[in-house]
Parts: sequence; C-alpha cells; structure tokens
Amino acid sequence: MSGKPCVFCGVVDGGPAHRVLETEDVVGFLDVRPVFKGHVLLVPRAHVVTLPDLPAEQLAPYLGAVQRLATAMVEGLGAQGSFVAVNNTVSQSVAHLHTHVVPRTKGDGLRGFFWPRTKYADDAEAAGYAQRLREALG
Repeated sequence: MSGKPCVFCGVVDGGPAHRVLETEDVVGFLDVRPVFKGHVLLVPRAHVVTLPDLPAEQLAPYLGAVQRLATAMVEGLGAQGSFVAVNNTVSQSVAHLHTHVVPRTKGDGLRGFFWPRTKYADDAEAAGYAQRLREALG
C-alpha cells in the first residue's frame, strides 16, 4: 500500500456511498463516475488487491453477489443486460479488488474498453438509482 488510506476500505467501514448491497462478505455501491447511471462497484469487505488475492472460500460469495447485481440491472433499472469487469493491477484505479457491474442497453454507445463516464444530476438522483437496485435485490 502507498501509505494512503484505501478509499474502498473507507466505504466498507461506513464512509459515504450509495450502497446497494451489503452482506457479511461484500459491499456494493454506486460508482461516483459511472459509465452509465446505475454502475455499481462490488468490493470484498476484506482488503485484497486483486482477484488472485481473494481467498478461495470467498470466491462463491463474491461472484454470487456479482450475479445478483447483474440481475438487478435488468429487474431494477430496465437494462437489457450488463457489462461485468475486473482489472487486476493494470488500469486498477483503486488498489482494492472491485468488480464493475454496468447496466447495458443495445445502442448505448459503449465500445470496447473505452469507458466514457457520466455524472448523476445530483445526490438525489444517485440515491434514486441506489434505491431501485436495492429493491430489485430484495
């Protein structure tokens, strides 16, 4: 670690975020710079840097949460599908394992691995997206 506190550990510990999923193993929250509105980052509660660092016994709960979020994109946001991605070291902006789960619709303009970013109009709009996803997750 660089000596700087891990921003995702801060979220896990209760820092500000629009949480959509919390279990004993993971926390899912809205990306502050979403590719599309509803873009969620899923992190393990334990600080690990890359997917290969995740203990084997945490793999099923982690990927199960990814699957639930991908389903919530369709059921809660009306997306046609989702894009799921993990960077390991290269292009990993925060050195804490995180999976991007992004709502997708045909013709949304996302091409390849270039991720244009958008913004929520305000905190209330972000809170609305988080609530819709929480409701879809049950």
